Amino acid sequence: MTSQPHLAKADTETPSSGQSQPGNGDGLKAGLKNRHLSMIAIGGVIGAGLFVGSSSGIATAGPGILLSYALVGAMVVLVMRMLGEMSAANPTSGSFSSHADRALGRWAGFSIGWLYWFFWVVVLAVEATAGAVILESWIPAVPQWAWALIVMVVLTATNLGSVASYGEFEFWFAGIKVVAISAFIVIGGLAVFGVLPGVDSDSAGLGNLTGHGGFLPNGPGAILTGMLLVVFSFMGSEIATLAAAESADPQRAVTKAVNSVIWRIAVFYLGSIFVVVSLLPWNDPSITKDGSYVAALDSLAIPNAGQIMNFIVLTSVLSCLNSGLYTASRMAFSLGERGDAPKAFARTTSRGVPRAAILASVVFGFVAVFFNYAFPDTVFLFLVNSSGAVALFVWLVICFSQLRMRKIIQRESPEKLVVRMWLYPYLTWATIALIVFVLGYMLTDTAHNGRETVLLSLLVAAIVLAIAVVRQKVQRAKV
Repeated sequence: MTSQPHLAKADTETPSSGQSQPGNGDGLKAGLKNRHLSMIAIGGVIGAGLFVGSSSGIATAGPGILLSYALVGAMVVLVMRMLGEMSAANPTSGSFSSHADRALGRWAGFSIGWLYWFFWVVVLAVEATAGAVILESWIPAVPQWAWALIVMVVLTATNLGSVASYGEFEFWFAGIKVVAISAFIVIGGLAVFGVLPGVDSDSAGLGNLTGHGGFLPNGPGAILTGMLLVVFSFMGSEIATLAAAESADPQRAVTKAVNSVIWRIAVFYLGSIFVVVSLLPWNDPSITKDGSYVAALDSLAIPNAGQIMNFIVLTSVLSCLNSGLYTASRMAFSLGERGDAPKAFARTTSRGVPRAAILASVVFGFVAVFFNYAFPDTVFLFLVNSSGAVALFVWLVICFSQLRMRKIIQRESPEKLVVRMWLYPYLTWATIALIVFVLGYMLTDTAHNGRETVLLSLLVAAIVLAIAVVRQKVQRAKV
């Protein structure tokens, strides 16, 4: 662990985010508008996993999946509050990686930054393949691999244009998600209470919450198993804090995003899942066969429900791809600035785009897509499982960083504490305990690959951490 850092100025080896480097362009540009950031913040919490991953959670926990979502949602709210406290005081494109660098040491910023980058470049391959499957079902003349290539190339070009291009695409992608899920909640809610015109569903009603084996048909333990199945669909909430660094008023953007995370999770996650488990019995075979949202729409006899949902899922996939590439490249840029990645990653074009960081991220994404088609059950499965627990590692590092950064901010720049973590440090420690508990419980889960995911993720994390420690010792020896 390094000596206690200063808020106002990073280590001599760690230039502040956005500064121009020798041979660099003008650094990152403040090209994101308020409407971009608002939609990025809202859309970032609605991942494709919500639409395609909720079925297994409902089948496992029944209506009690609402408690699983509520517990994970509360954990994410607390983590975002901590991240918001640090990011509002010191907005940076590296977000939690930069904060960990200053609060915990170079080893922490290096390790969590590269793990986060690894997570998102693997997600690029997963989402590109998911989008290709949908597009091929619509236009089978184009093979699946070609669709994956087309999607990756188009979104790479978007990100290479300017940060405003990313913001504009994400504004519309996220907008479609928000409108779709809002319409689903309103229409489904009206049907649940029997006031939707033209629809008389025998299966809909609040009785579904308790009428088929009770609210917890598989016992209280299923709530914890449900948490394991839904926790990763929340990854992406932190993107707004990275994007805020490229806005005209980063502090305001971070504050707004953090303050709105509670209602975003309550409405979009809890609201939509409540509608699903109220419209249909939790054990209805169509939920796992067709997907929870498609099954819910079909129960209302809405024409072409499957295709409507496919379009929404495709939009979510494209949004995730767009944001994943942006996020991976900005993390690589930040690592390059701090000397923890090739210096080329920290260079920007005249439009403020870190071209090398984007291309490096997308190349790894292309390689992962190839592995998905060539070695789906070996190499690609390893990549997916070994990055699966990174979300929990990131949240854990945010917690420990905030414990120390609060003291640094209070000592050096107390006026920058415009966002404060509630009941500090007690809620921070409680969140740490909950995350550690979830990781521990995953080690007991063999039915859903929880143990394999944690062990492989820990293996990769240990390798990255070892590289960080050795690298730091070598640098100190040179001084």
